[in-house]
Amino acid sequence: MAAKQSRKSLAQLAAPYCVRDGARFRLKDIDPEDTGELEDENKEQARQLLERGVERMARLQEKLAAQGQWSLLLIFQAMDAAGKDGAIKHVMSGVNPQGCRVESFKAPSREELAHDYLWRCVRALPERGRIGIFNRSYYEEVLAVRVHGDLLEAQNLPARLLSAKIWDERHQDIRGFERHLARSGTVVRKFFLHVSKKEQKRRLLERLDDPDKHWKFSEDDVRQRASWSEYMRAYEDMVRETASESAPWYVVPADHKWYTRVVVAAAIVDALEGLDLEFPKMPPGKKRALARARHELLSER
Repeated sequence: MAAKQSRKSLAQLAAPYCVRDGARFRLKDIDPEDTGELEDENKEQARQLLERGVERMARLQEKLAAQGQWSLLLIFQAMDAAGKDGAIKHVMSGVNPQGCRVESFKAPSREELAHDYLWRCVRALPERGRIGIFNRSYYEEVLAVRVHGDLLEAQNLPARLLSAKIWDERHQDIRGFERHLARSGTVVRKFFLHVSKKEQKRRLLERLDDPDKHWKFSEDDVRQRASWSEYMRAYEDMVRETASESAPWYVVPADHKWYTRVVVAAAIVDALEGLDLEFPKMPPGKKRALARARHELLSER
């Protein structure tokens, strides 16, 4: 009974932030400081929920790998310092590394720019039975590329394709691509870690003040803040245009990392639970072979 209650509590944590139909979505409706019903004094409860979620995820991952029919793709998008790396590290801490791959997409290489923008992500899709994590993704094509025109120029597209409809067309292509993934057995869950501009500033200053965190800092992080409003419009359009029943967005409040992580874990567990994963049943011939092997081992002297 306690285990069932724990799973129910996890699912309830993620539900308010799940967007499956973006028609009415507005970014202003999600408060980056929100912690649901878990206030600061309940951080210990959040820690316990995260721990249970990680344990449950590990058991489900084992079944996912053994069954070998489904794959799970987790996409993380956010402004700098929103906590993507930390969320991935803490939430996925209990999974078997052999069944999980993290791919971080930086600025595209010359080879990648010579292909369509989905190409490099398609190459990194998880196999059946595995979990794939995209730290940034093809969604940069309707975020950074939309906000910074020079990035679009670098793609060297034919002039006739650079119309005012390009962002609508890319949203449409992404919806079609994710529909294809869903119909091919890849479960897609997408996370936008929604951090406030004020909290991002605090975290960036923290990196500057702590020598051990200097390696995390990039001058580009500060330059991107100048385009904050443009990014927020792009993120809102991204969720509105690409949220779907099979590939929903979770717009997760990110000003409190402890809360962000437990919500992300809850959403992943909920996705895996929905697959009704089971260990493969052994055919009679295999059972007899196992019985013989057991007998031989017990007969050894």
